[in-house]
Amino acid sequence: MLGNHQTRDWGRRIVIVLPYLWLAVFFLAPFIIVLKISLSQSVLAQPPYVPVLDLAAGWEGLKTFAAQLSLDSFRLLGTDSLYLLSYLKSLQVAAISTVILFVLGYPIAYGMARAPKAWQPMLVMAVVLPFWTSFLIRIYAWINILQRDGLLNDVLMLLRIIDAPAAWLSSDTAIYIGIVYSYLPFMVLPLYASLERMDESLLEAASDLGCPAWKAFWLITFPLSLPGVAAGALLSFIPIVGEFVIPDLLGGSESQMIGQTLWTEFFSNRDWPVASAIAITLLGLLLVPILFYERLQQRSLEGGRT
Repeated sequence: MLGNHQTRDWGRRIVIVLPYLWLAVFFLAPFIIVLKISLSQSVLAQPPYVPVLDLAAGWEGLKTFAAQLSLDSFRLLGTDSLYLLSYLKSLQVAAISTVILFVLGYPIAYGMARAPKAWQPMLVMAVVLPFWTSFLIRIYAWINILQRDGLLNDVLMLLRIIDAPAAWLSSDTAIYIGIVYSYLPFMVLPLYASLERMDESLLEAASDLGCPAWKAFWLITFPLSLPGVAAGALLSFIPIVGEFVIPDLLGGSESQMIGQTLWTEFFSNRDWPVASAIAITLLGLLLVPILFYERLQQRSLEGGRT
């Protein structure tokens, strides 16, 4: 009996330690490496930054390494308007895209939750299925659709909405179209989960008391779906801020988001310290919504247990 009890204790400890070990290996260690590079200075060498930590030199090597660390990359981010404008552009695109996703996603999720139970799995599959294909293939398809001789202009001219082909590609509009298309499931699925779990008896009671359907929606349905709204908004907003592929392929030169700036510094300019400083600052900007989402998930789990 004592042996079985000790085995269970060890099993509990392993279960507790594993998530922290995963976090340390796949988040904390890369974060420390990127932070170290962000405090370095760019040089024409391999690797393209100094100082490089020499563990063989022992304590003296560590002191020499620490003495050569610099905040110049972070100072550059604060003085060069290019980086500030890229951050602001990314936050603007993420905020507007999240609002559009909510406006489009809520009716879709509401319709899915109100559909017959037998249809709901198929509707969820219809939302998710297109996103099982390659992300790049779908974005390349949008390049063809948004070209001057693409499908979108053909349809709009056929419906006589426009008289001449419009320039959709290489614009902010193309970025919003691509982002909304790509991130729609991130908004729809949390909303659907909240709406599908809602107690229907509350609406029935409101109807029996003479409450109109539109009023019952705003007083009962929408407030109860707010956890899904918050989860969907955060799941969309957080990755959109650092988005690179969509603005790079669909946007123009005036649509420089922070993901593109980071890629340019890292691969084109070979300025690893500045690129790392951009990444660290971006993580700092997103830390508040990430922590808020984590807190929201904890509350949801606690509510599910009760």
